Amino acid sequence: MQKNIPPRSTIRLTRRGRVALVATGAVVVGTAVAVPLLTLGHEEHGRPSTLVIPEGWRASQVYAAVDKALALPPGSTKKSLPKAALKLPNDAEGNPEGYLFPAAYSLRKTTTPEKLLAQMVDTANEKYNGAPIAAGAQRNAMNLYQAVTIASIVQAEAATRADMGKVARVVFNRLERGMPLQMDSTINYALGRSTLRTTASDTRIDSPYNSYQRMGLPPTPIDNPGEEAMRAAINPPPGDWLYFVTVRPGDTRFTADYAEHQRNVAEFNAHQKKGAGRAAG
Repeated sequence: MQKNIPPRSTIRLTRRGRVALVATGAVVVGTAVAVPLLTLGHEEHGRPSTLVIPEGWRASQVYAAVDKALALPPGSTKKSLPKAALKLPNDAEGNPEGYLFPAAYSLRKTTTPEKLLAQMVDTANEKYNGAPIAAGAQRNAMNLYQAVTIASIVQAEAATRADMGKVARVVFNRLERGMPLQMDSTINYALGRSTLRTTASDTRIDSPYNSYQRMGLPPTPIDNPGEEAMRAAINPPPGDWLYFVTVRPGDTRFTADYAEHQRNVAEFNAHQKKGAGRAAG
């Protein structure tokens, strides 16, 4: 287990653990995340009969998908939140992020944004409040909302389902050691984007979601996690890992040794540079 933690400015974790910190160069301005509307079957007149919410979508993506599915003007679903009477935990303070459970939802002629959002939140409560999840959160000395927040980070950071447990363990290990999480996924959430490129300037943004500058968990979940991520968040495997990087698809390396992590990141950078060269050629 690593005991001599490197200076805060040098510790590096990334979204999905894949990208080395870009210290120079222009900031890539975040763009809106594409919102594909996934449907199963159609009613008459071409209206979708089912809306599928994928694991890891943010609330903003869910709102846009509901607007599209119900043929409503953009922004309608978000504006309906005050009327939806969602059964959210007090910690959420009315923000449904993390509780718009990813699943397939039937759409009928009488479906409204309020009804659809309420169904998503009710599904999340049914999944989260059951004995395994609730007991797992308590076992790890956290409340359910904190467990959902960790699960949302796991959902965003893990390259594969097999990596979810280890990513969760990295989160716990860093929290227990009083280390900042330094997850690029929280930076992306703060900037409303989805990218693999994070600059030094990005890590200095003034936001409660800046896990480079602020200790502990972000104030809310950063997406809507699925069941696998929730299970990982409440029952991570034992391990002393503090860092991880996906060098190439299928090759995510976890370590407690910062020097080893630096070597892994260097290998990742070399692999990316080689790939960029082939693309340019």
